[in-house]
Amino acid sequence: MDETKTVATNRKAYHDFFIEETFEAGIALTGTEIKSVRAGRVNLRDSFAQIKDGELWLQNAHISPYEHGNRANHDPKRPRKLLMHKKEILRLQSKAQERGYTIVPLRMYIKARRAKVEIALAKGKKLYDKREAIAKRDSDRALRRALKGRGEDM
Repeated sequence: MDETKTVATNRKAYHDFFIEETFEAGIALTGTEIKSVRAGRVNLRDSFAQIKDGELWLQNAHISPYEHGNRANHDPKRPRKLLMHKKEILRLQSKAQERGYTIVPLRMYIKARRAKVEIALAKGKKLYDKREAIAKRDSDRALRRALKGRGEDM
């Protein structure tokens, strides 16, 4: 049984980037970090992934300190190692070196008692792309509202 529980999503990533390709990566956490993750105390808003020395690191992700932790609690914004196969990291690195591409986390979830991060190869949106997406979303919402209202009259 492949049950997943989403802990955090990065909604801002969908607004700021065009998502090209997604990958699943494990994440190396300490004892108090995994407890905070299971409690859902994670924020991926301004985080990104970076490749250093052939290893993939999650930067700027905020995992709140565990409430029942002691003085050995973790630093909330420390860099965390993402676990992927070497071939996948090299493939990601070659694509991320192209102009305009970045690696962003989309969501963190628990799968088979392990914390996983869905990361994406993404290209940044320009301001007019964001405005266009907002206008499309508003028109779709108005259309759904109109169709819903028409269906009730019959």
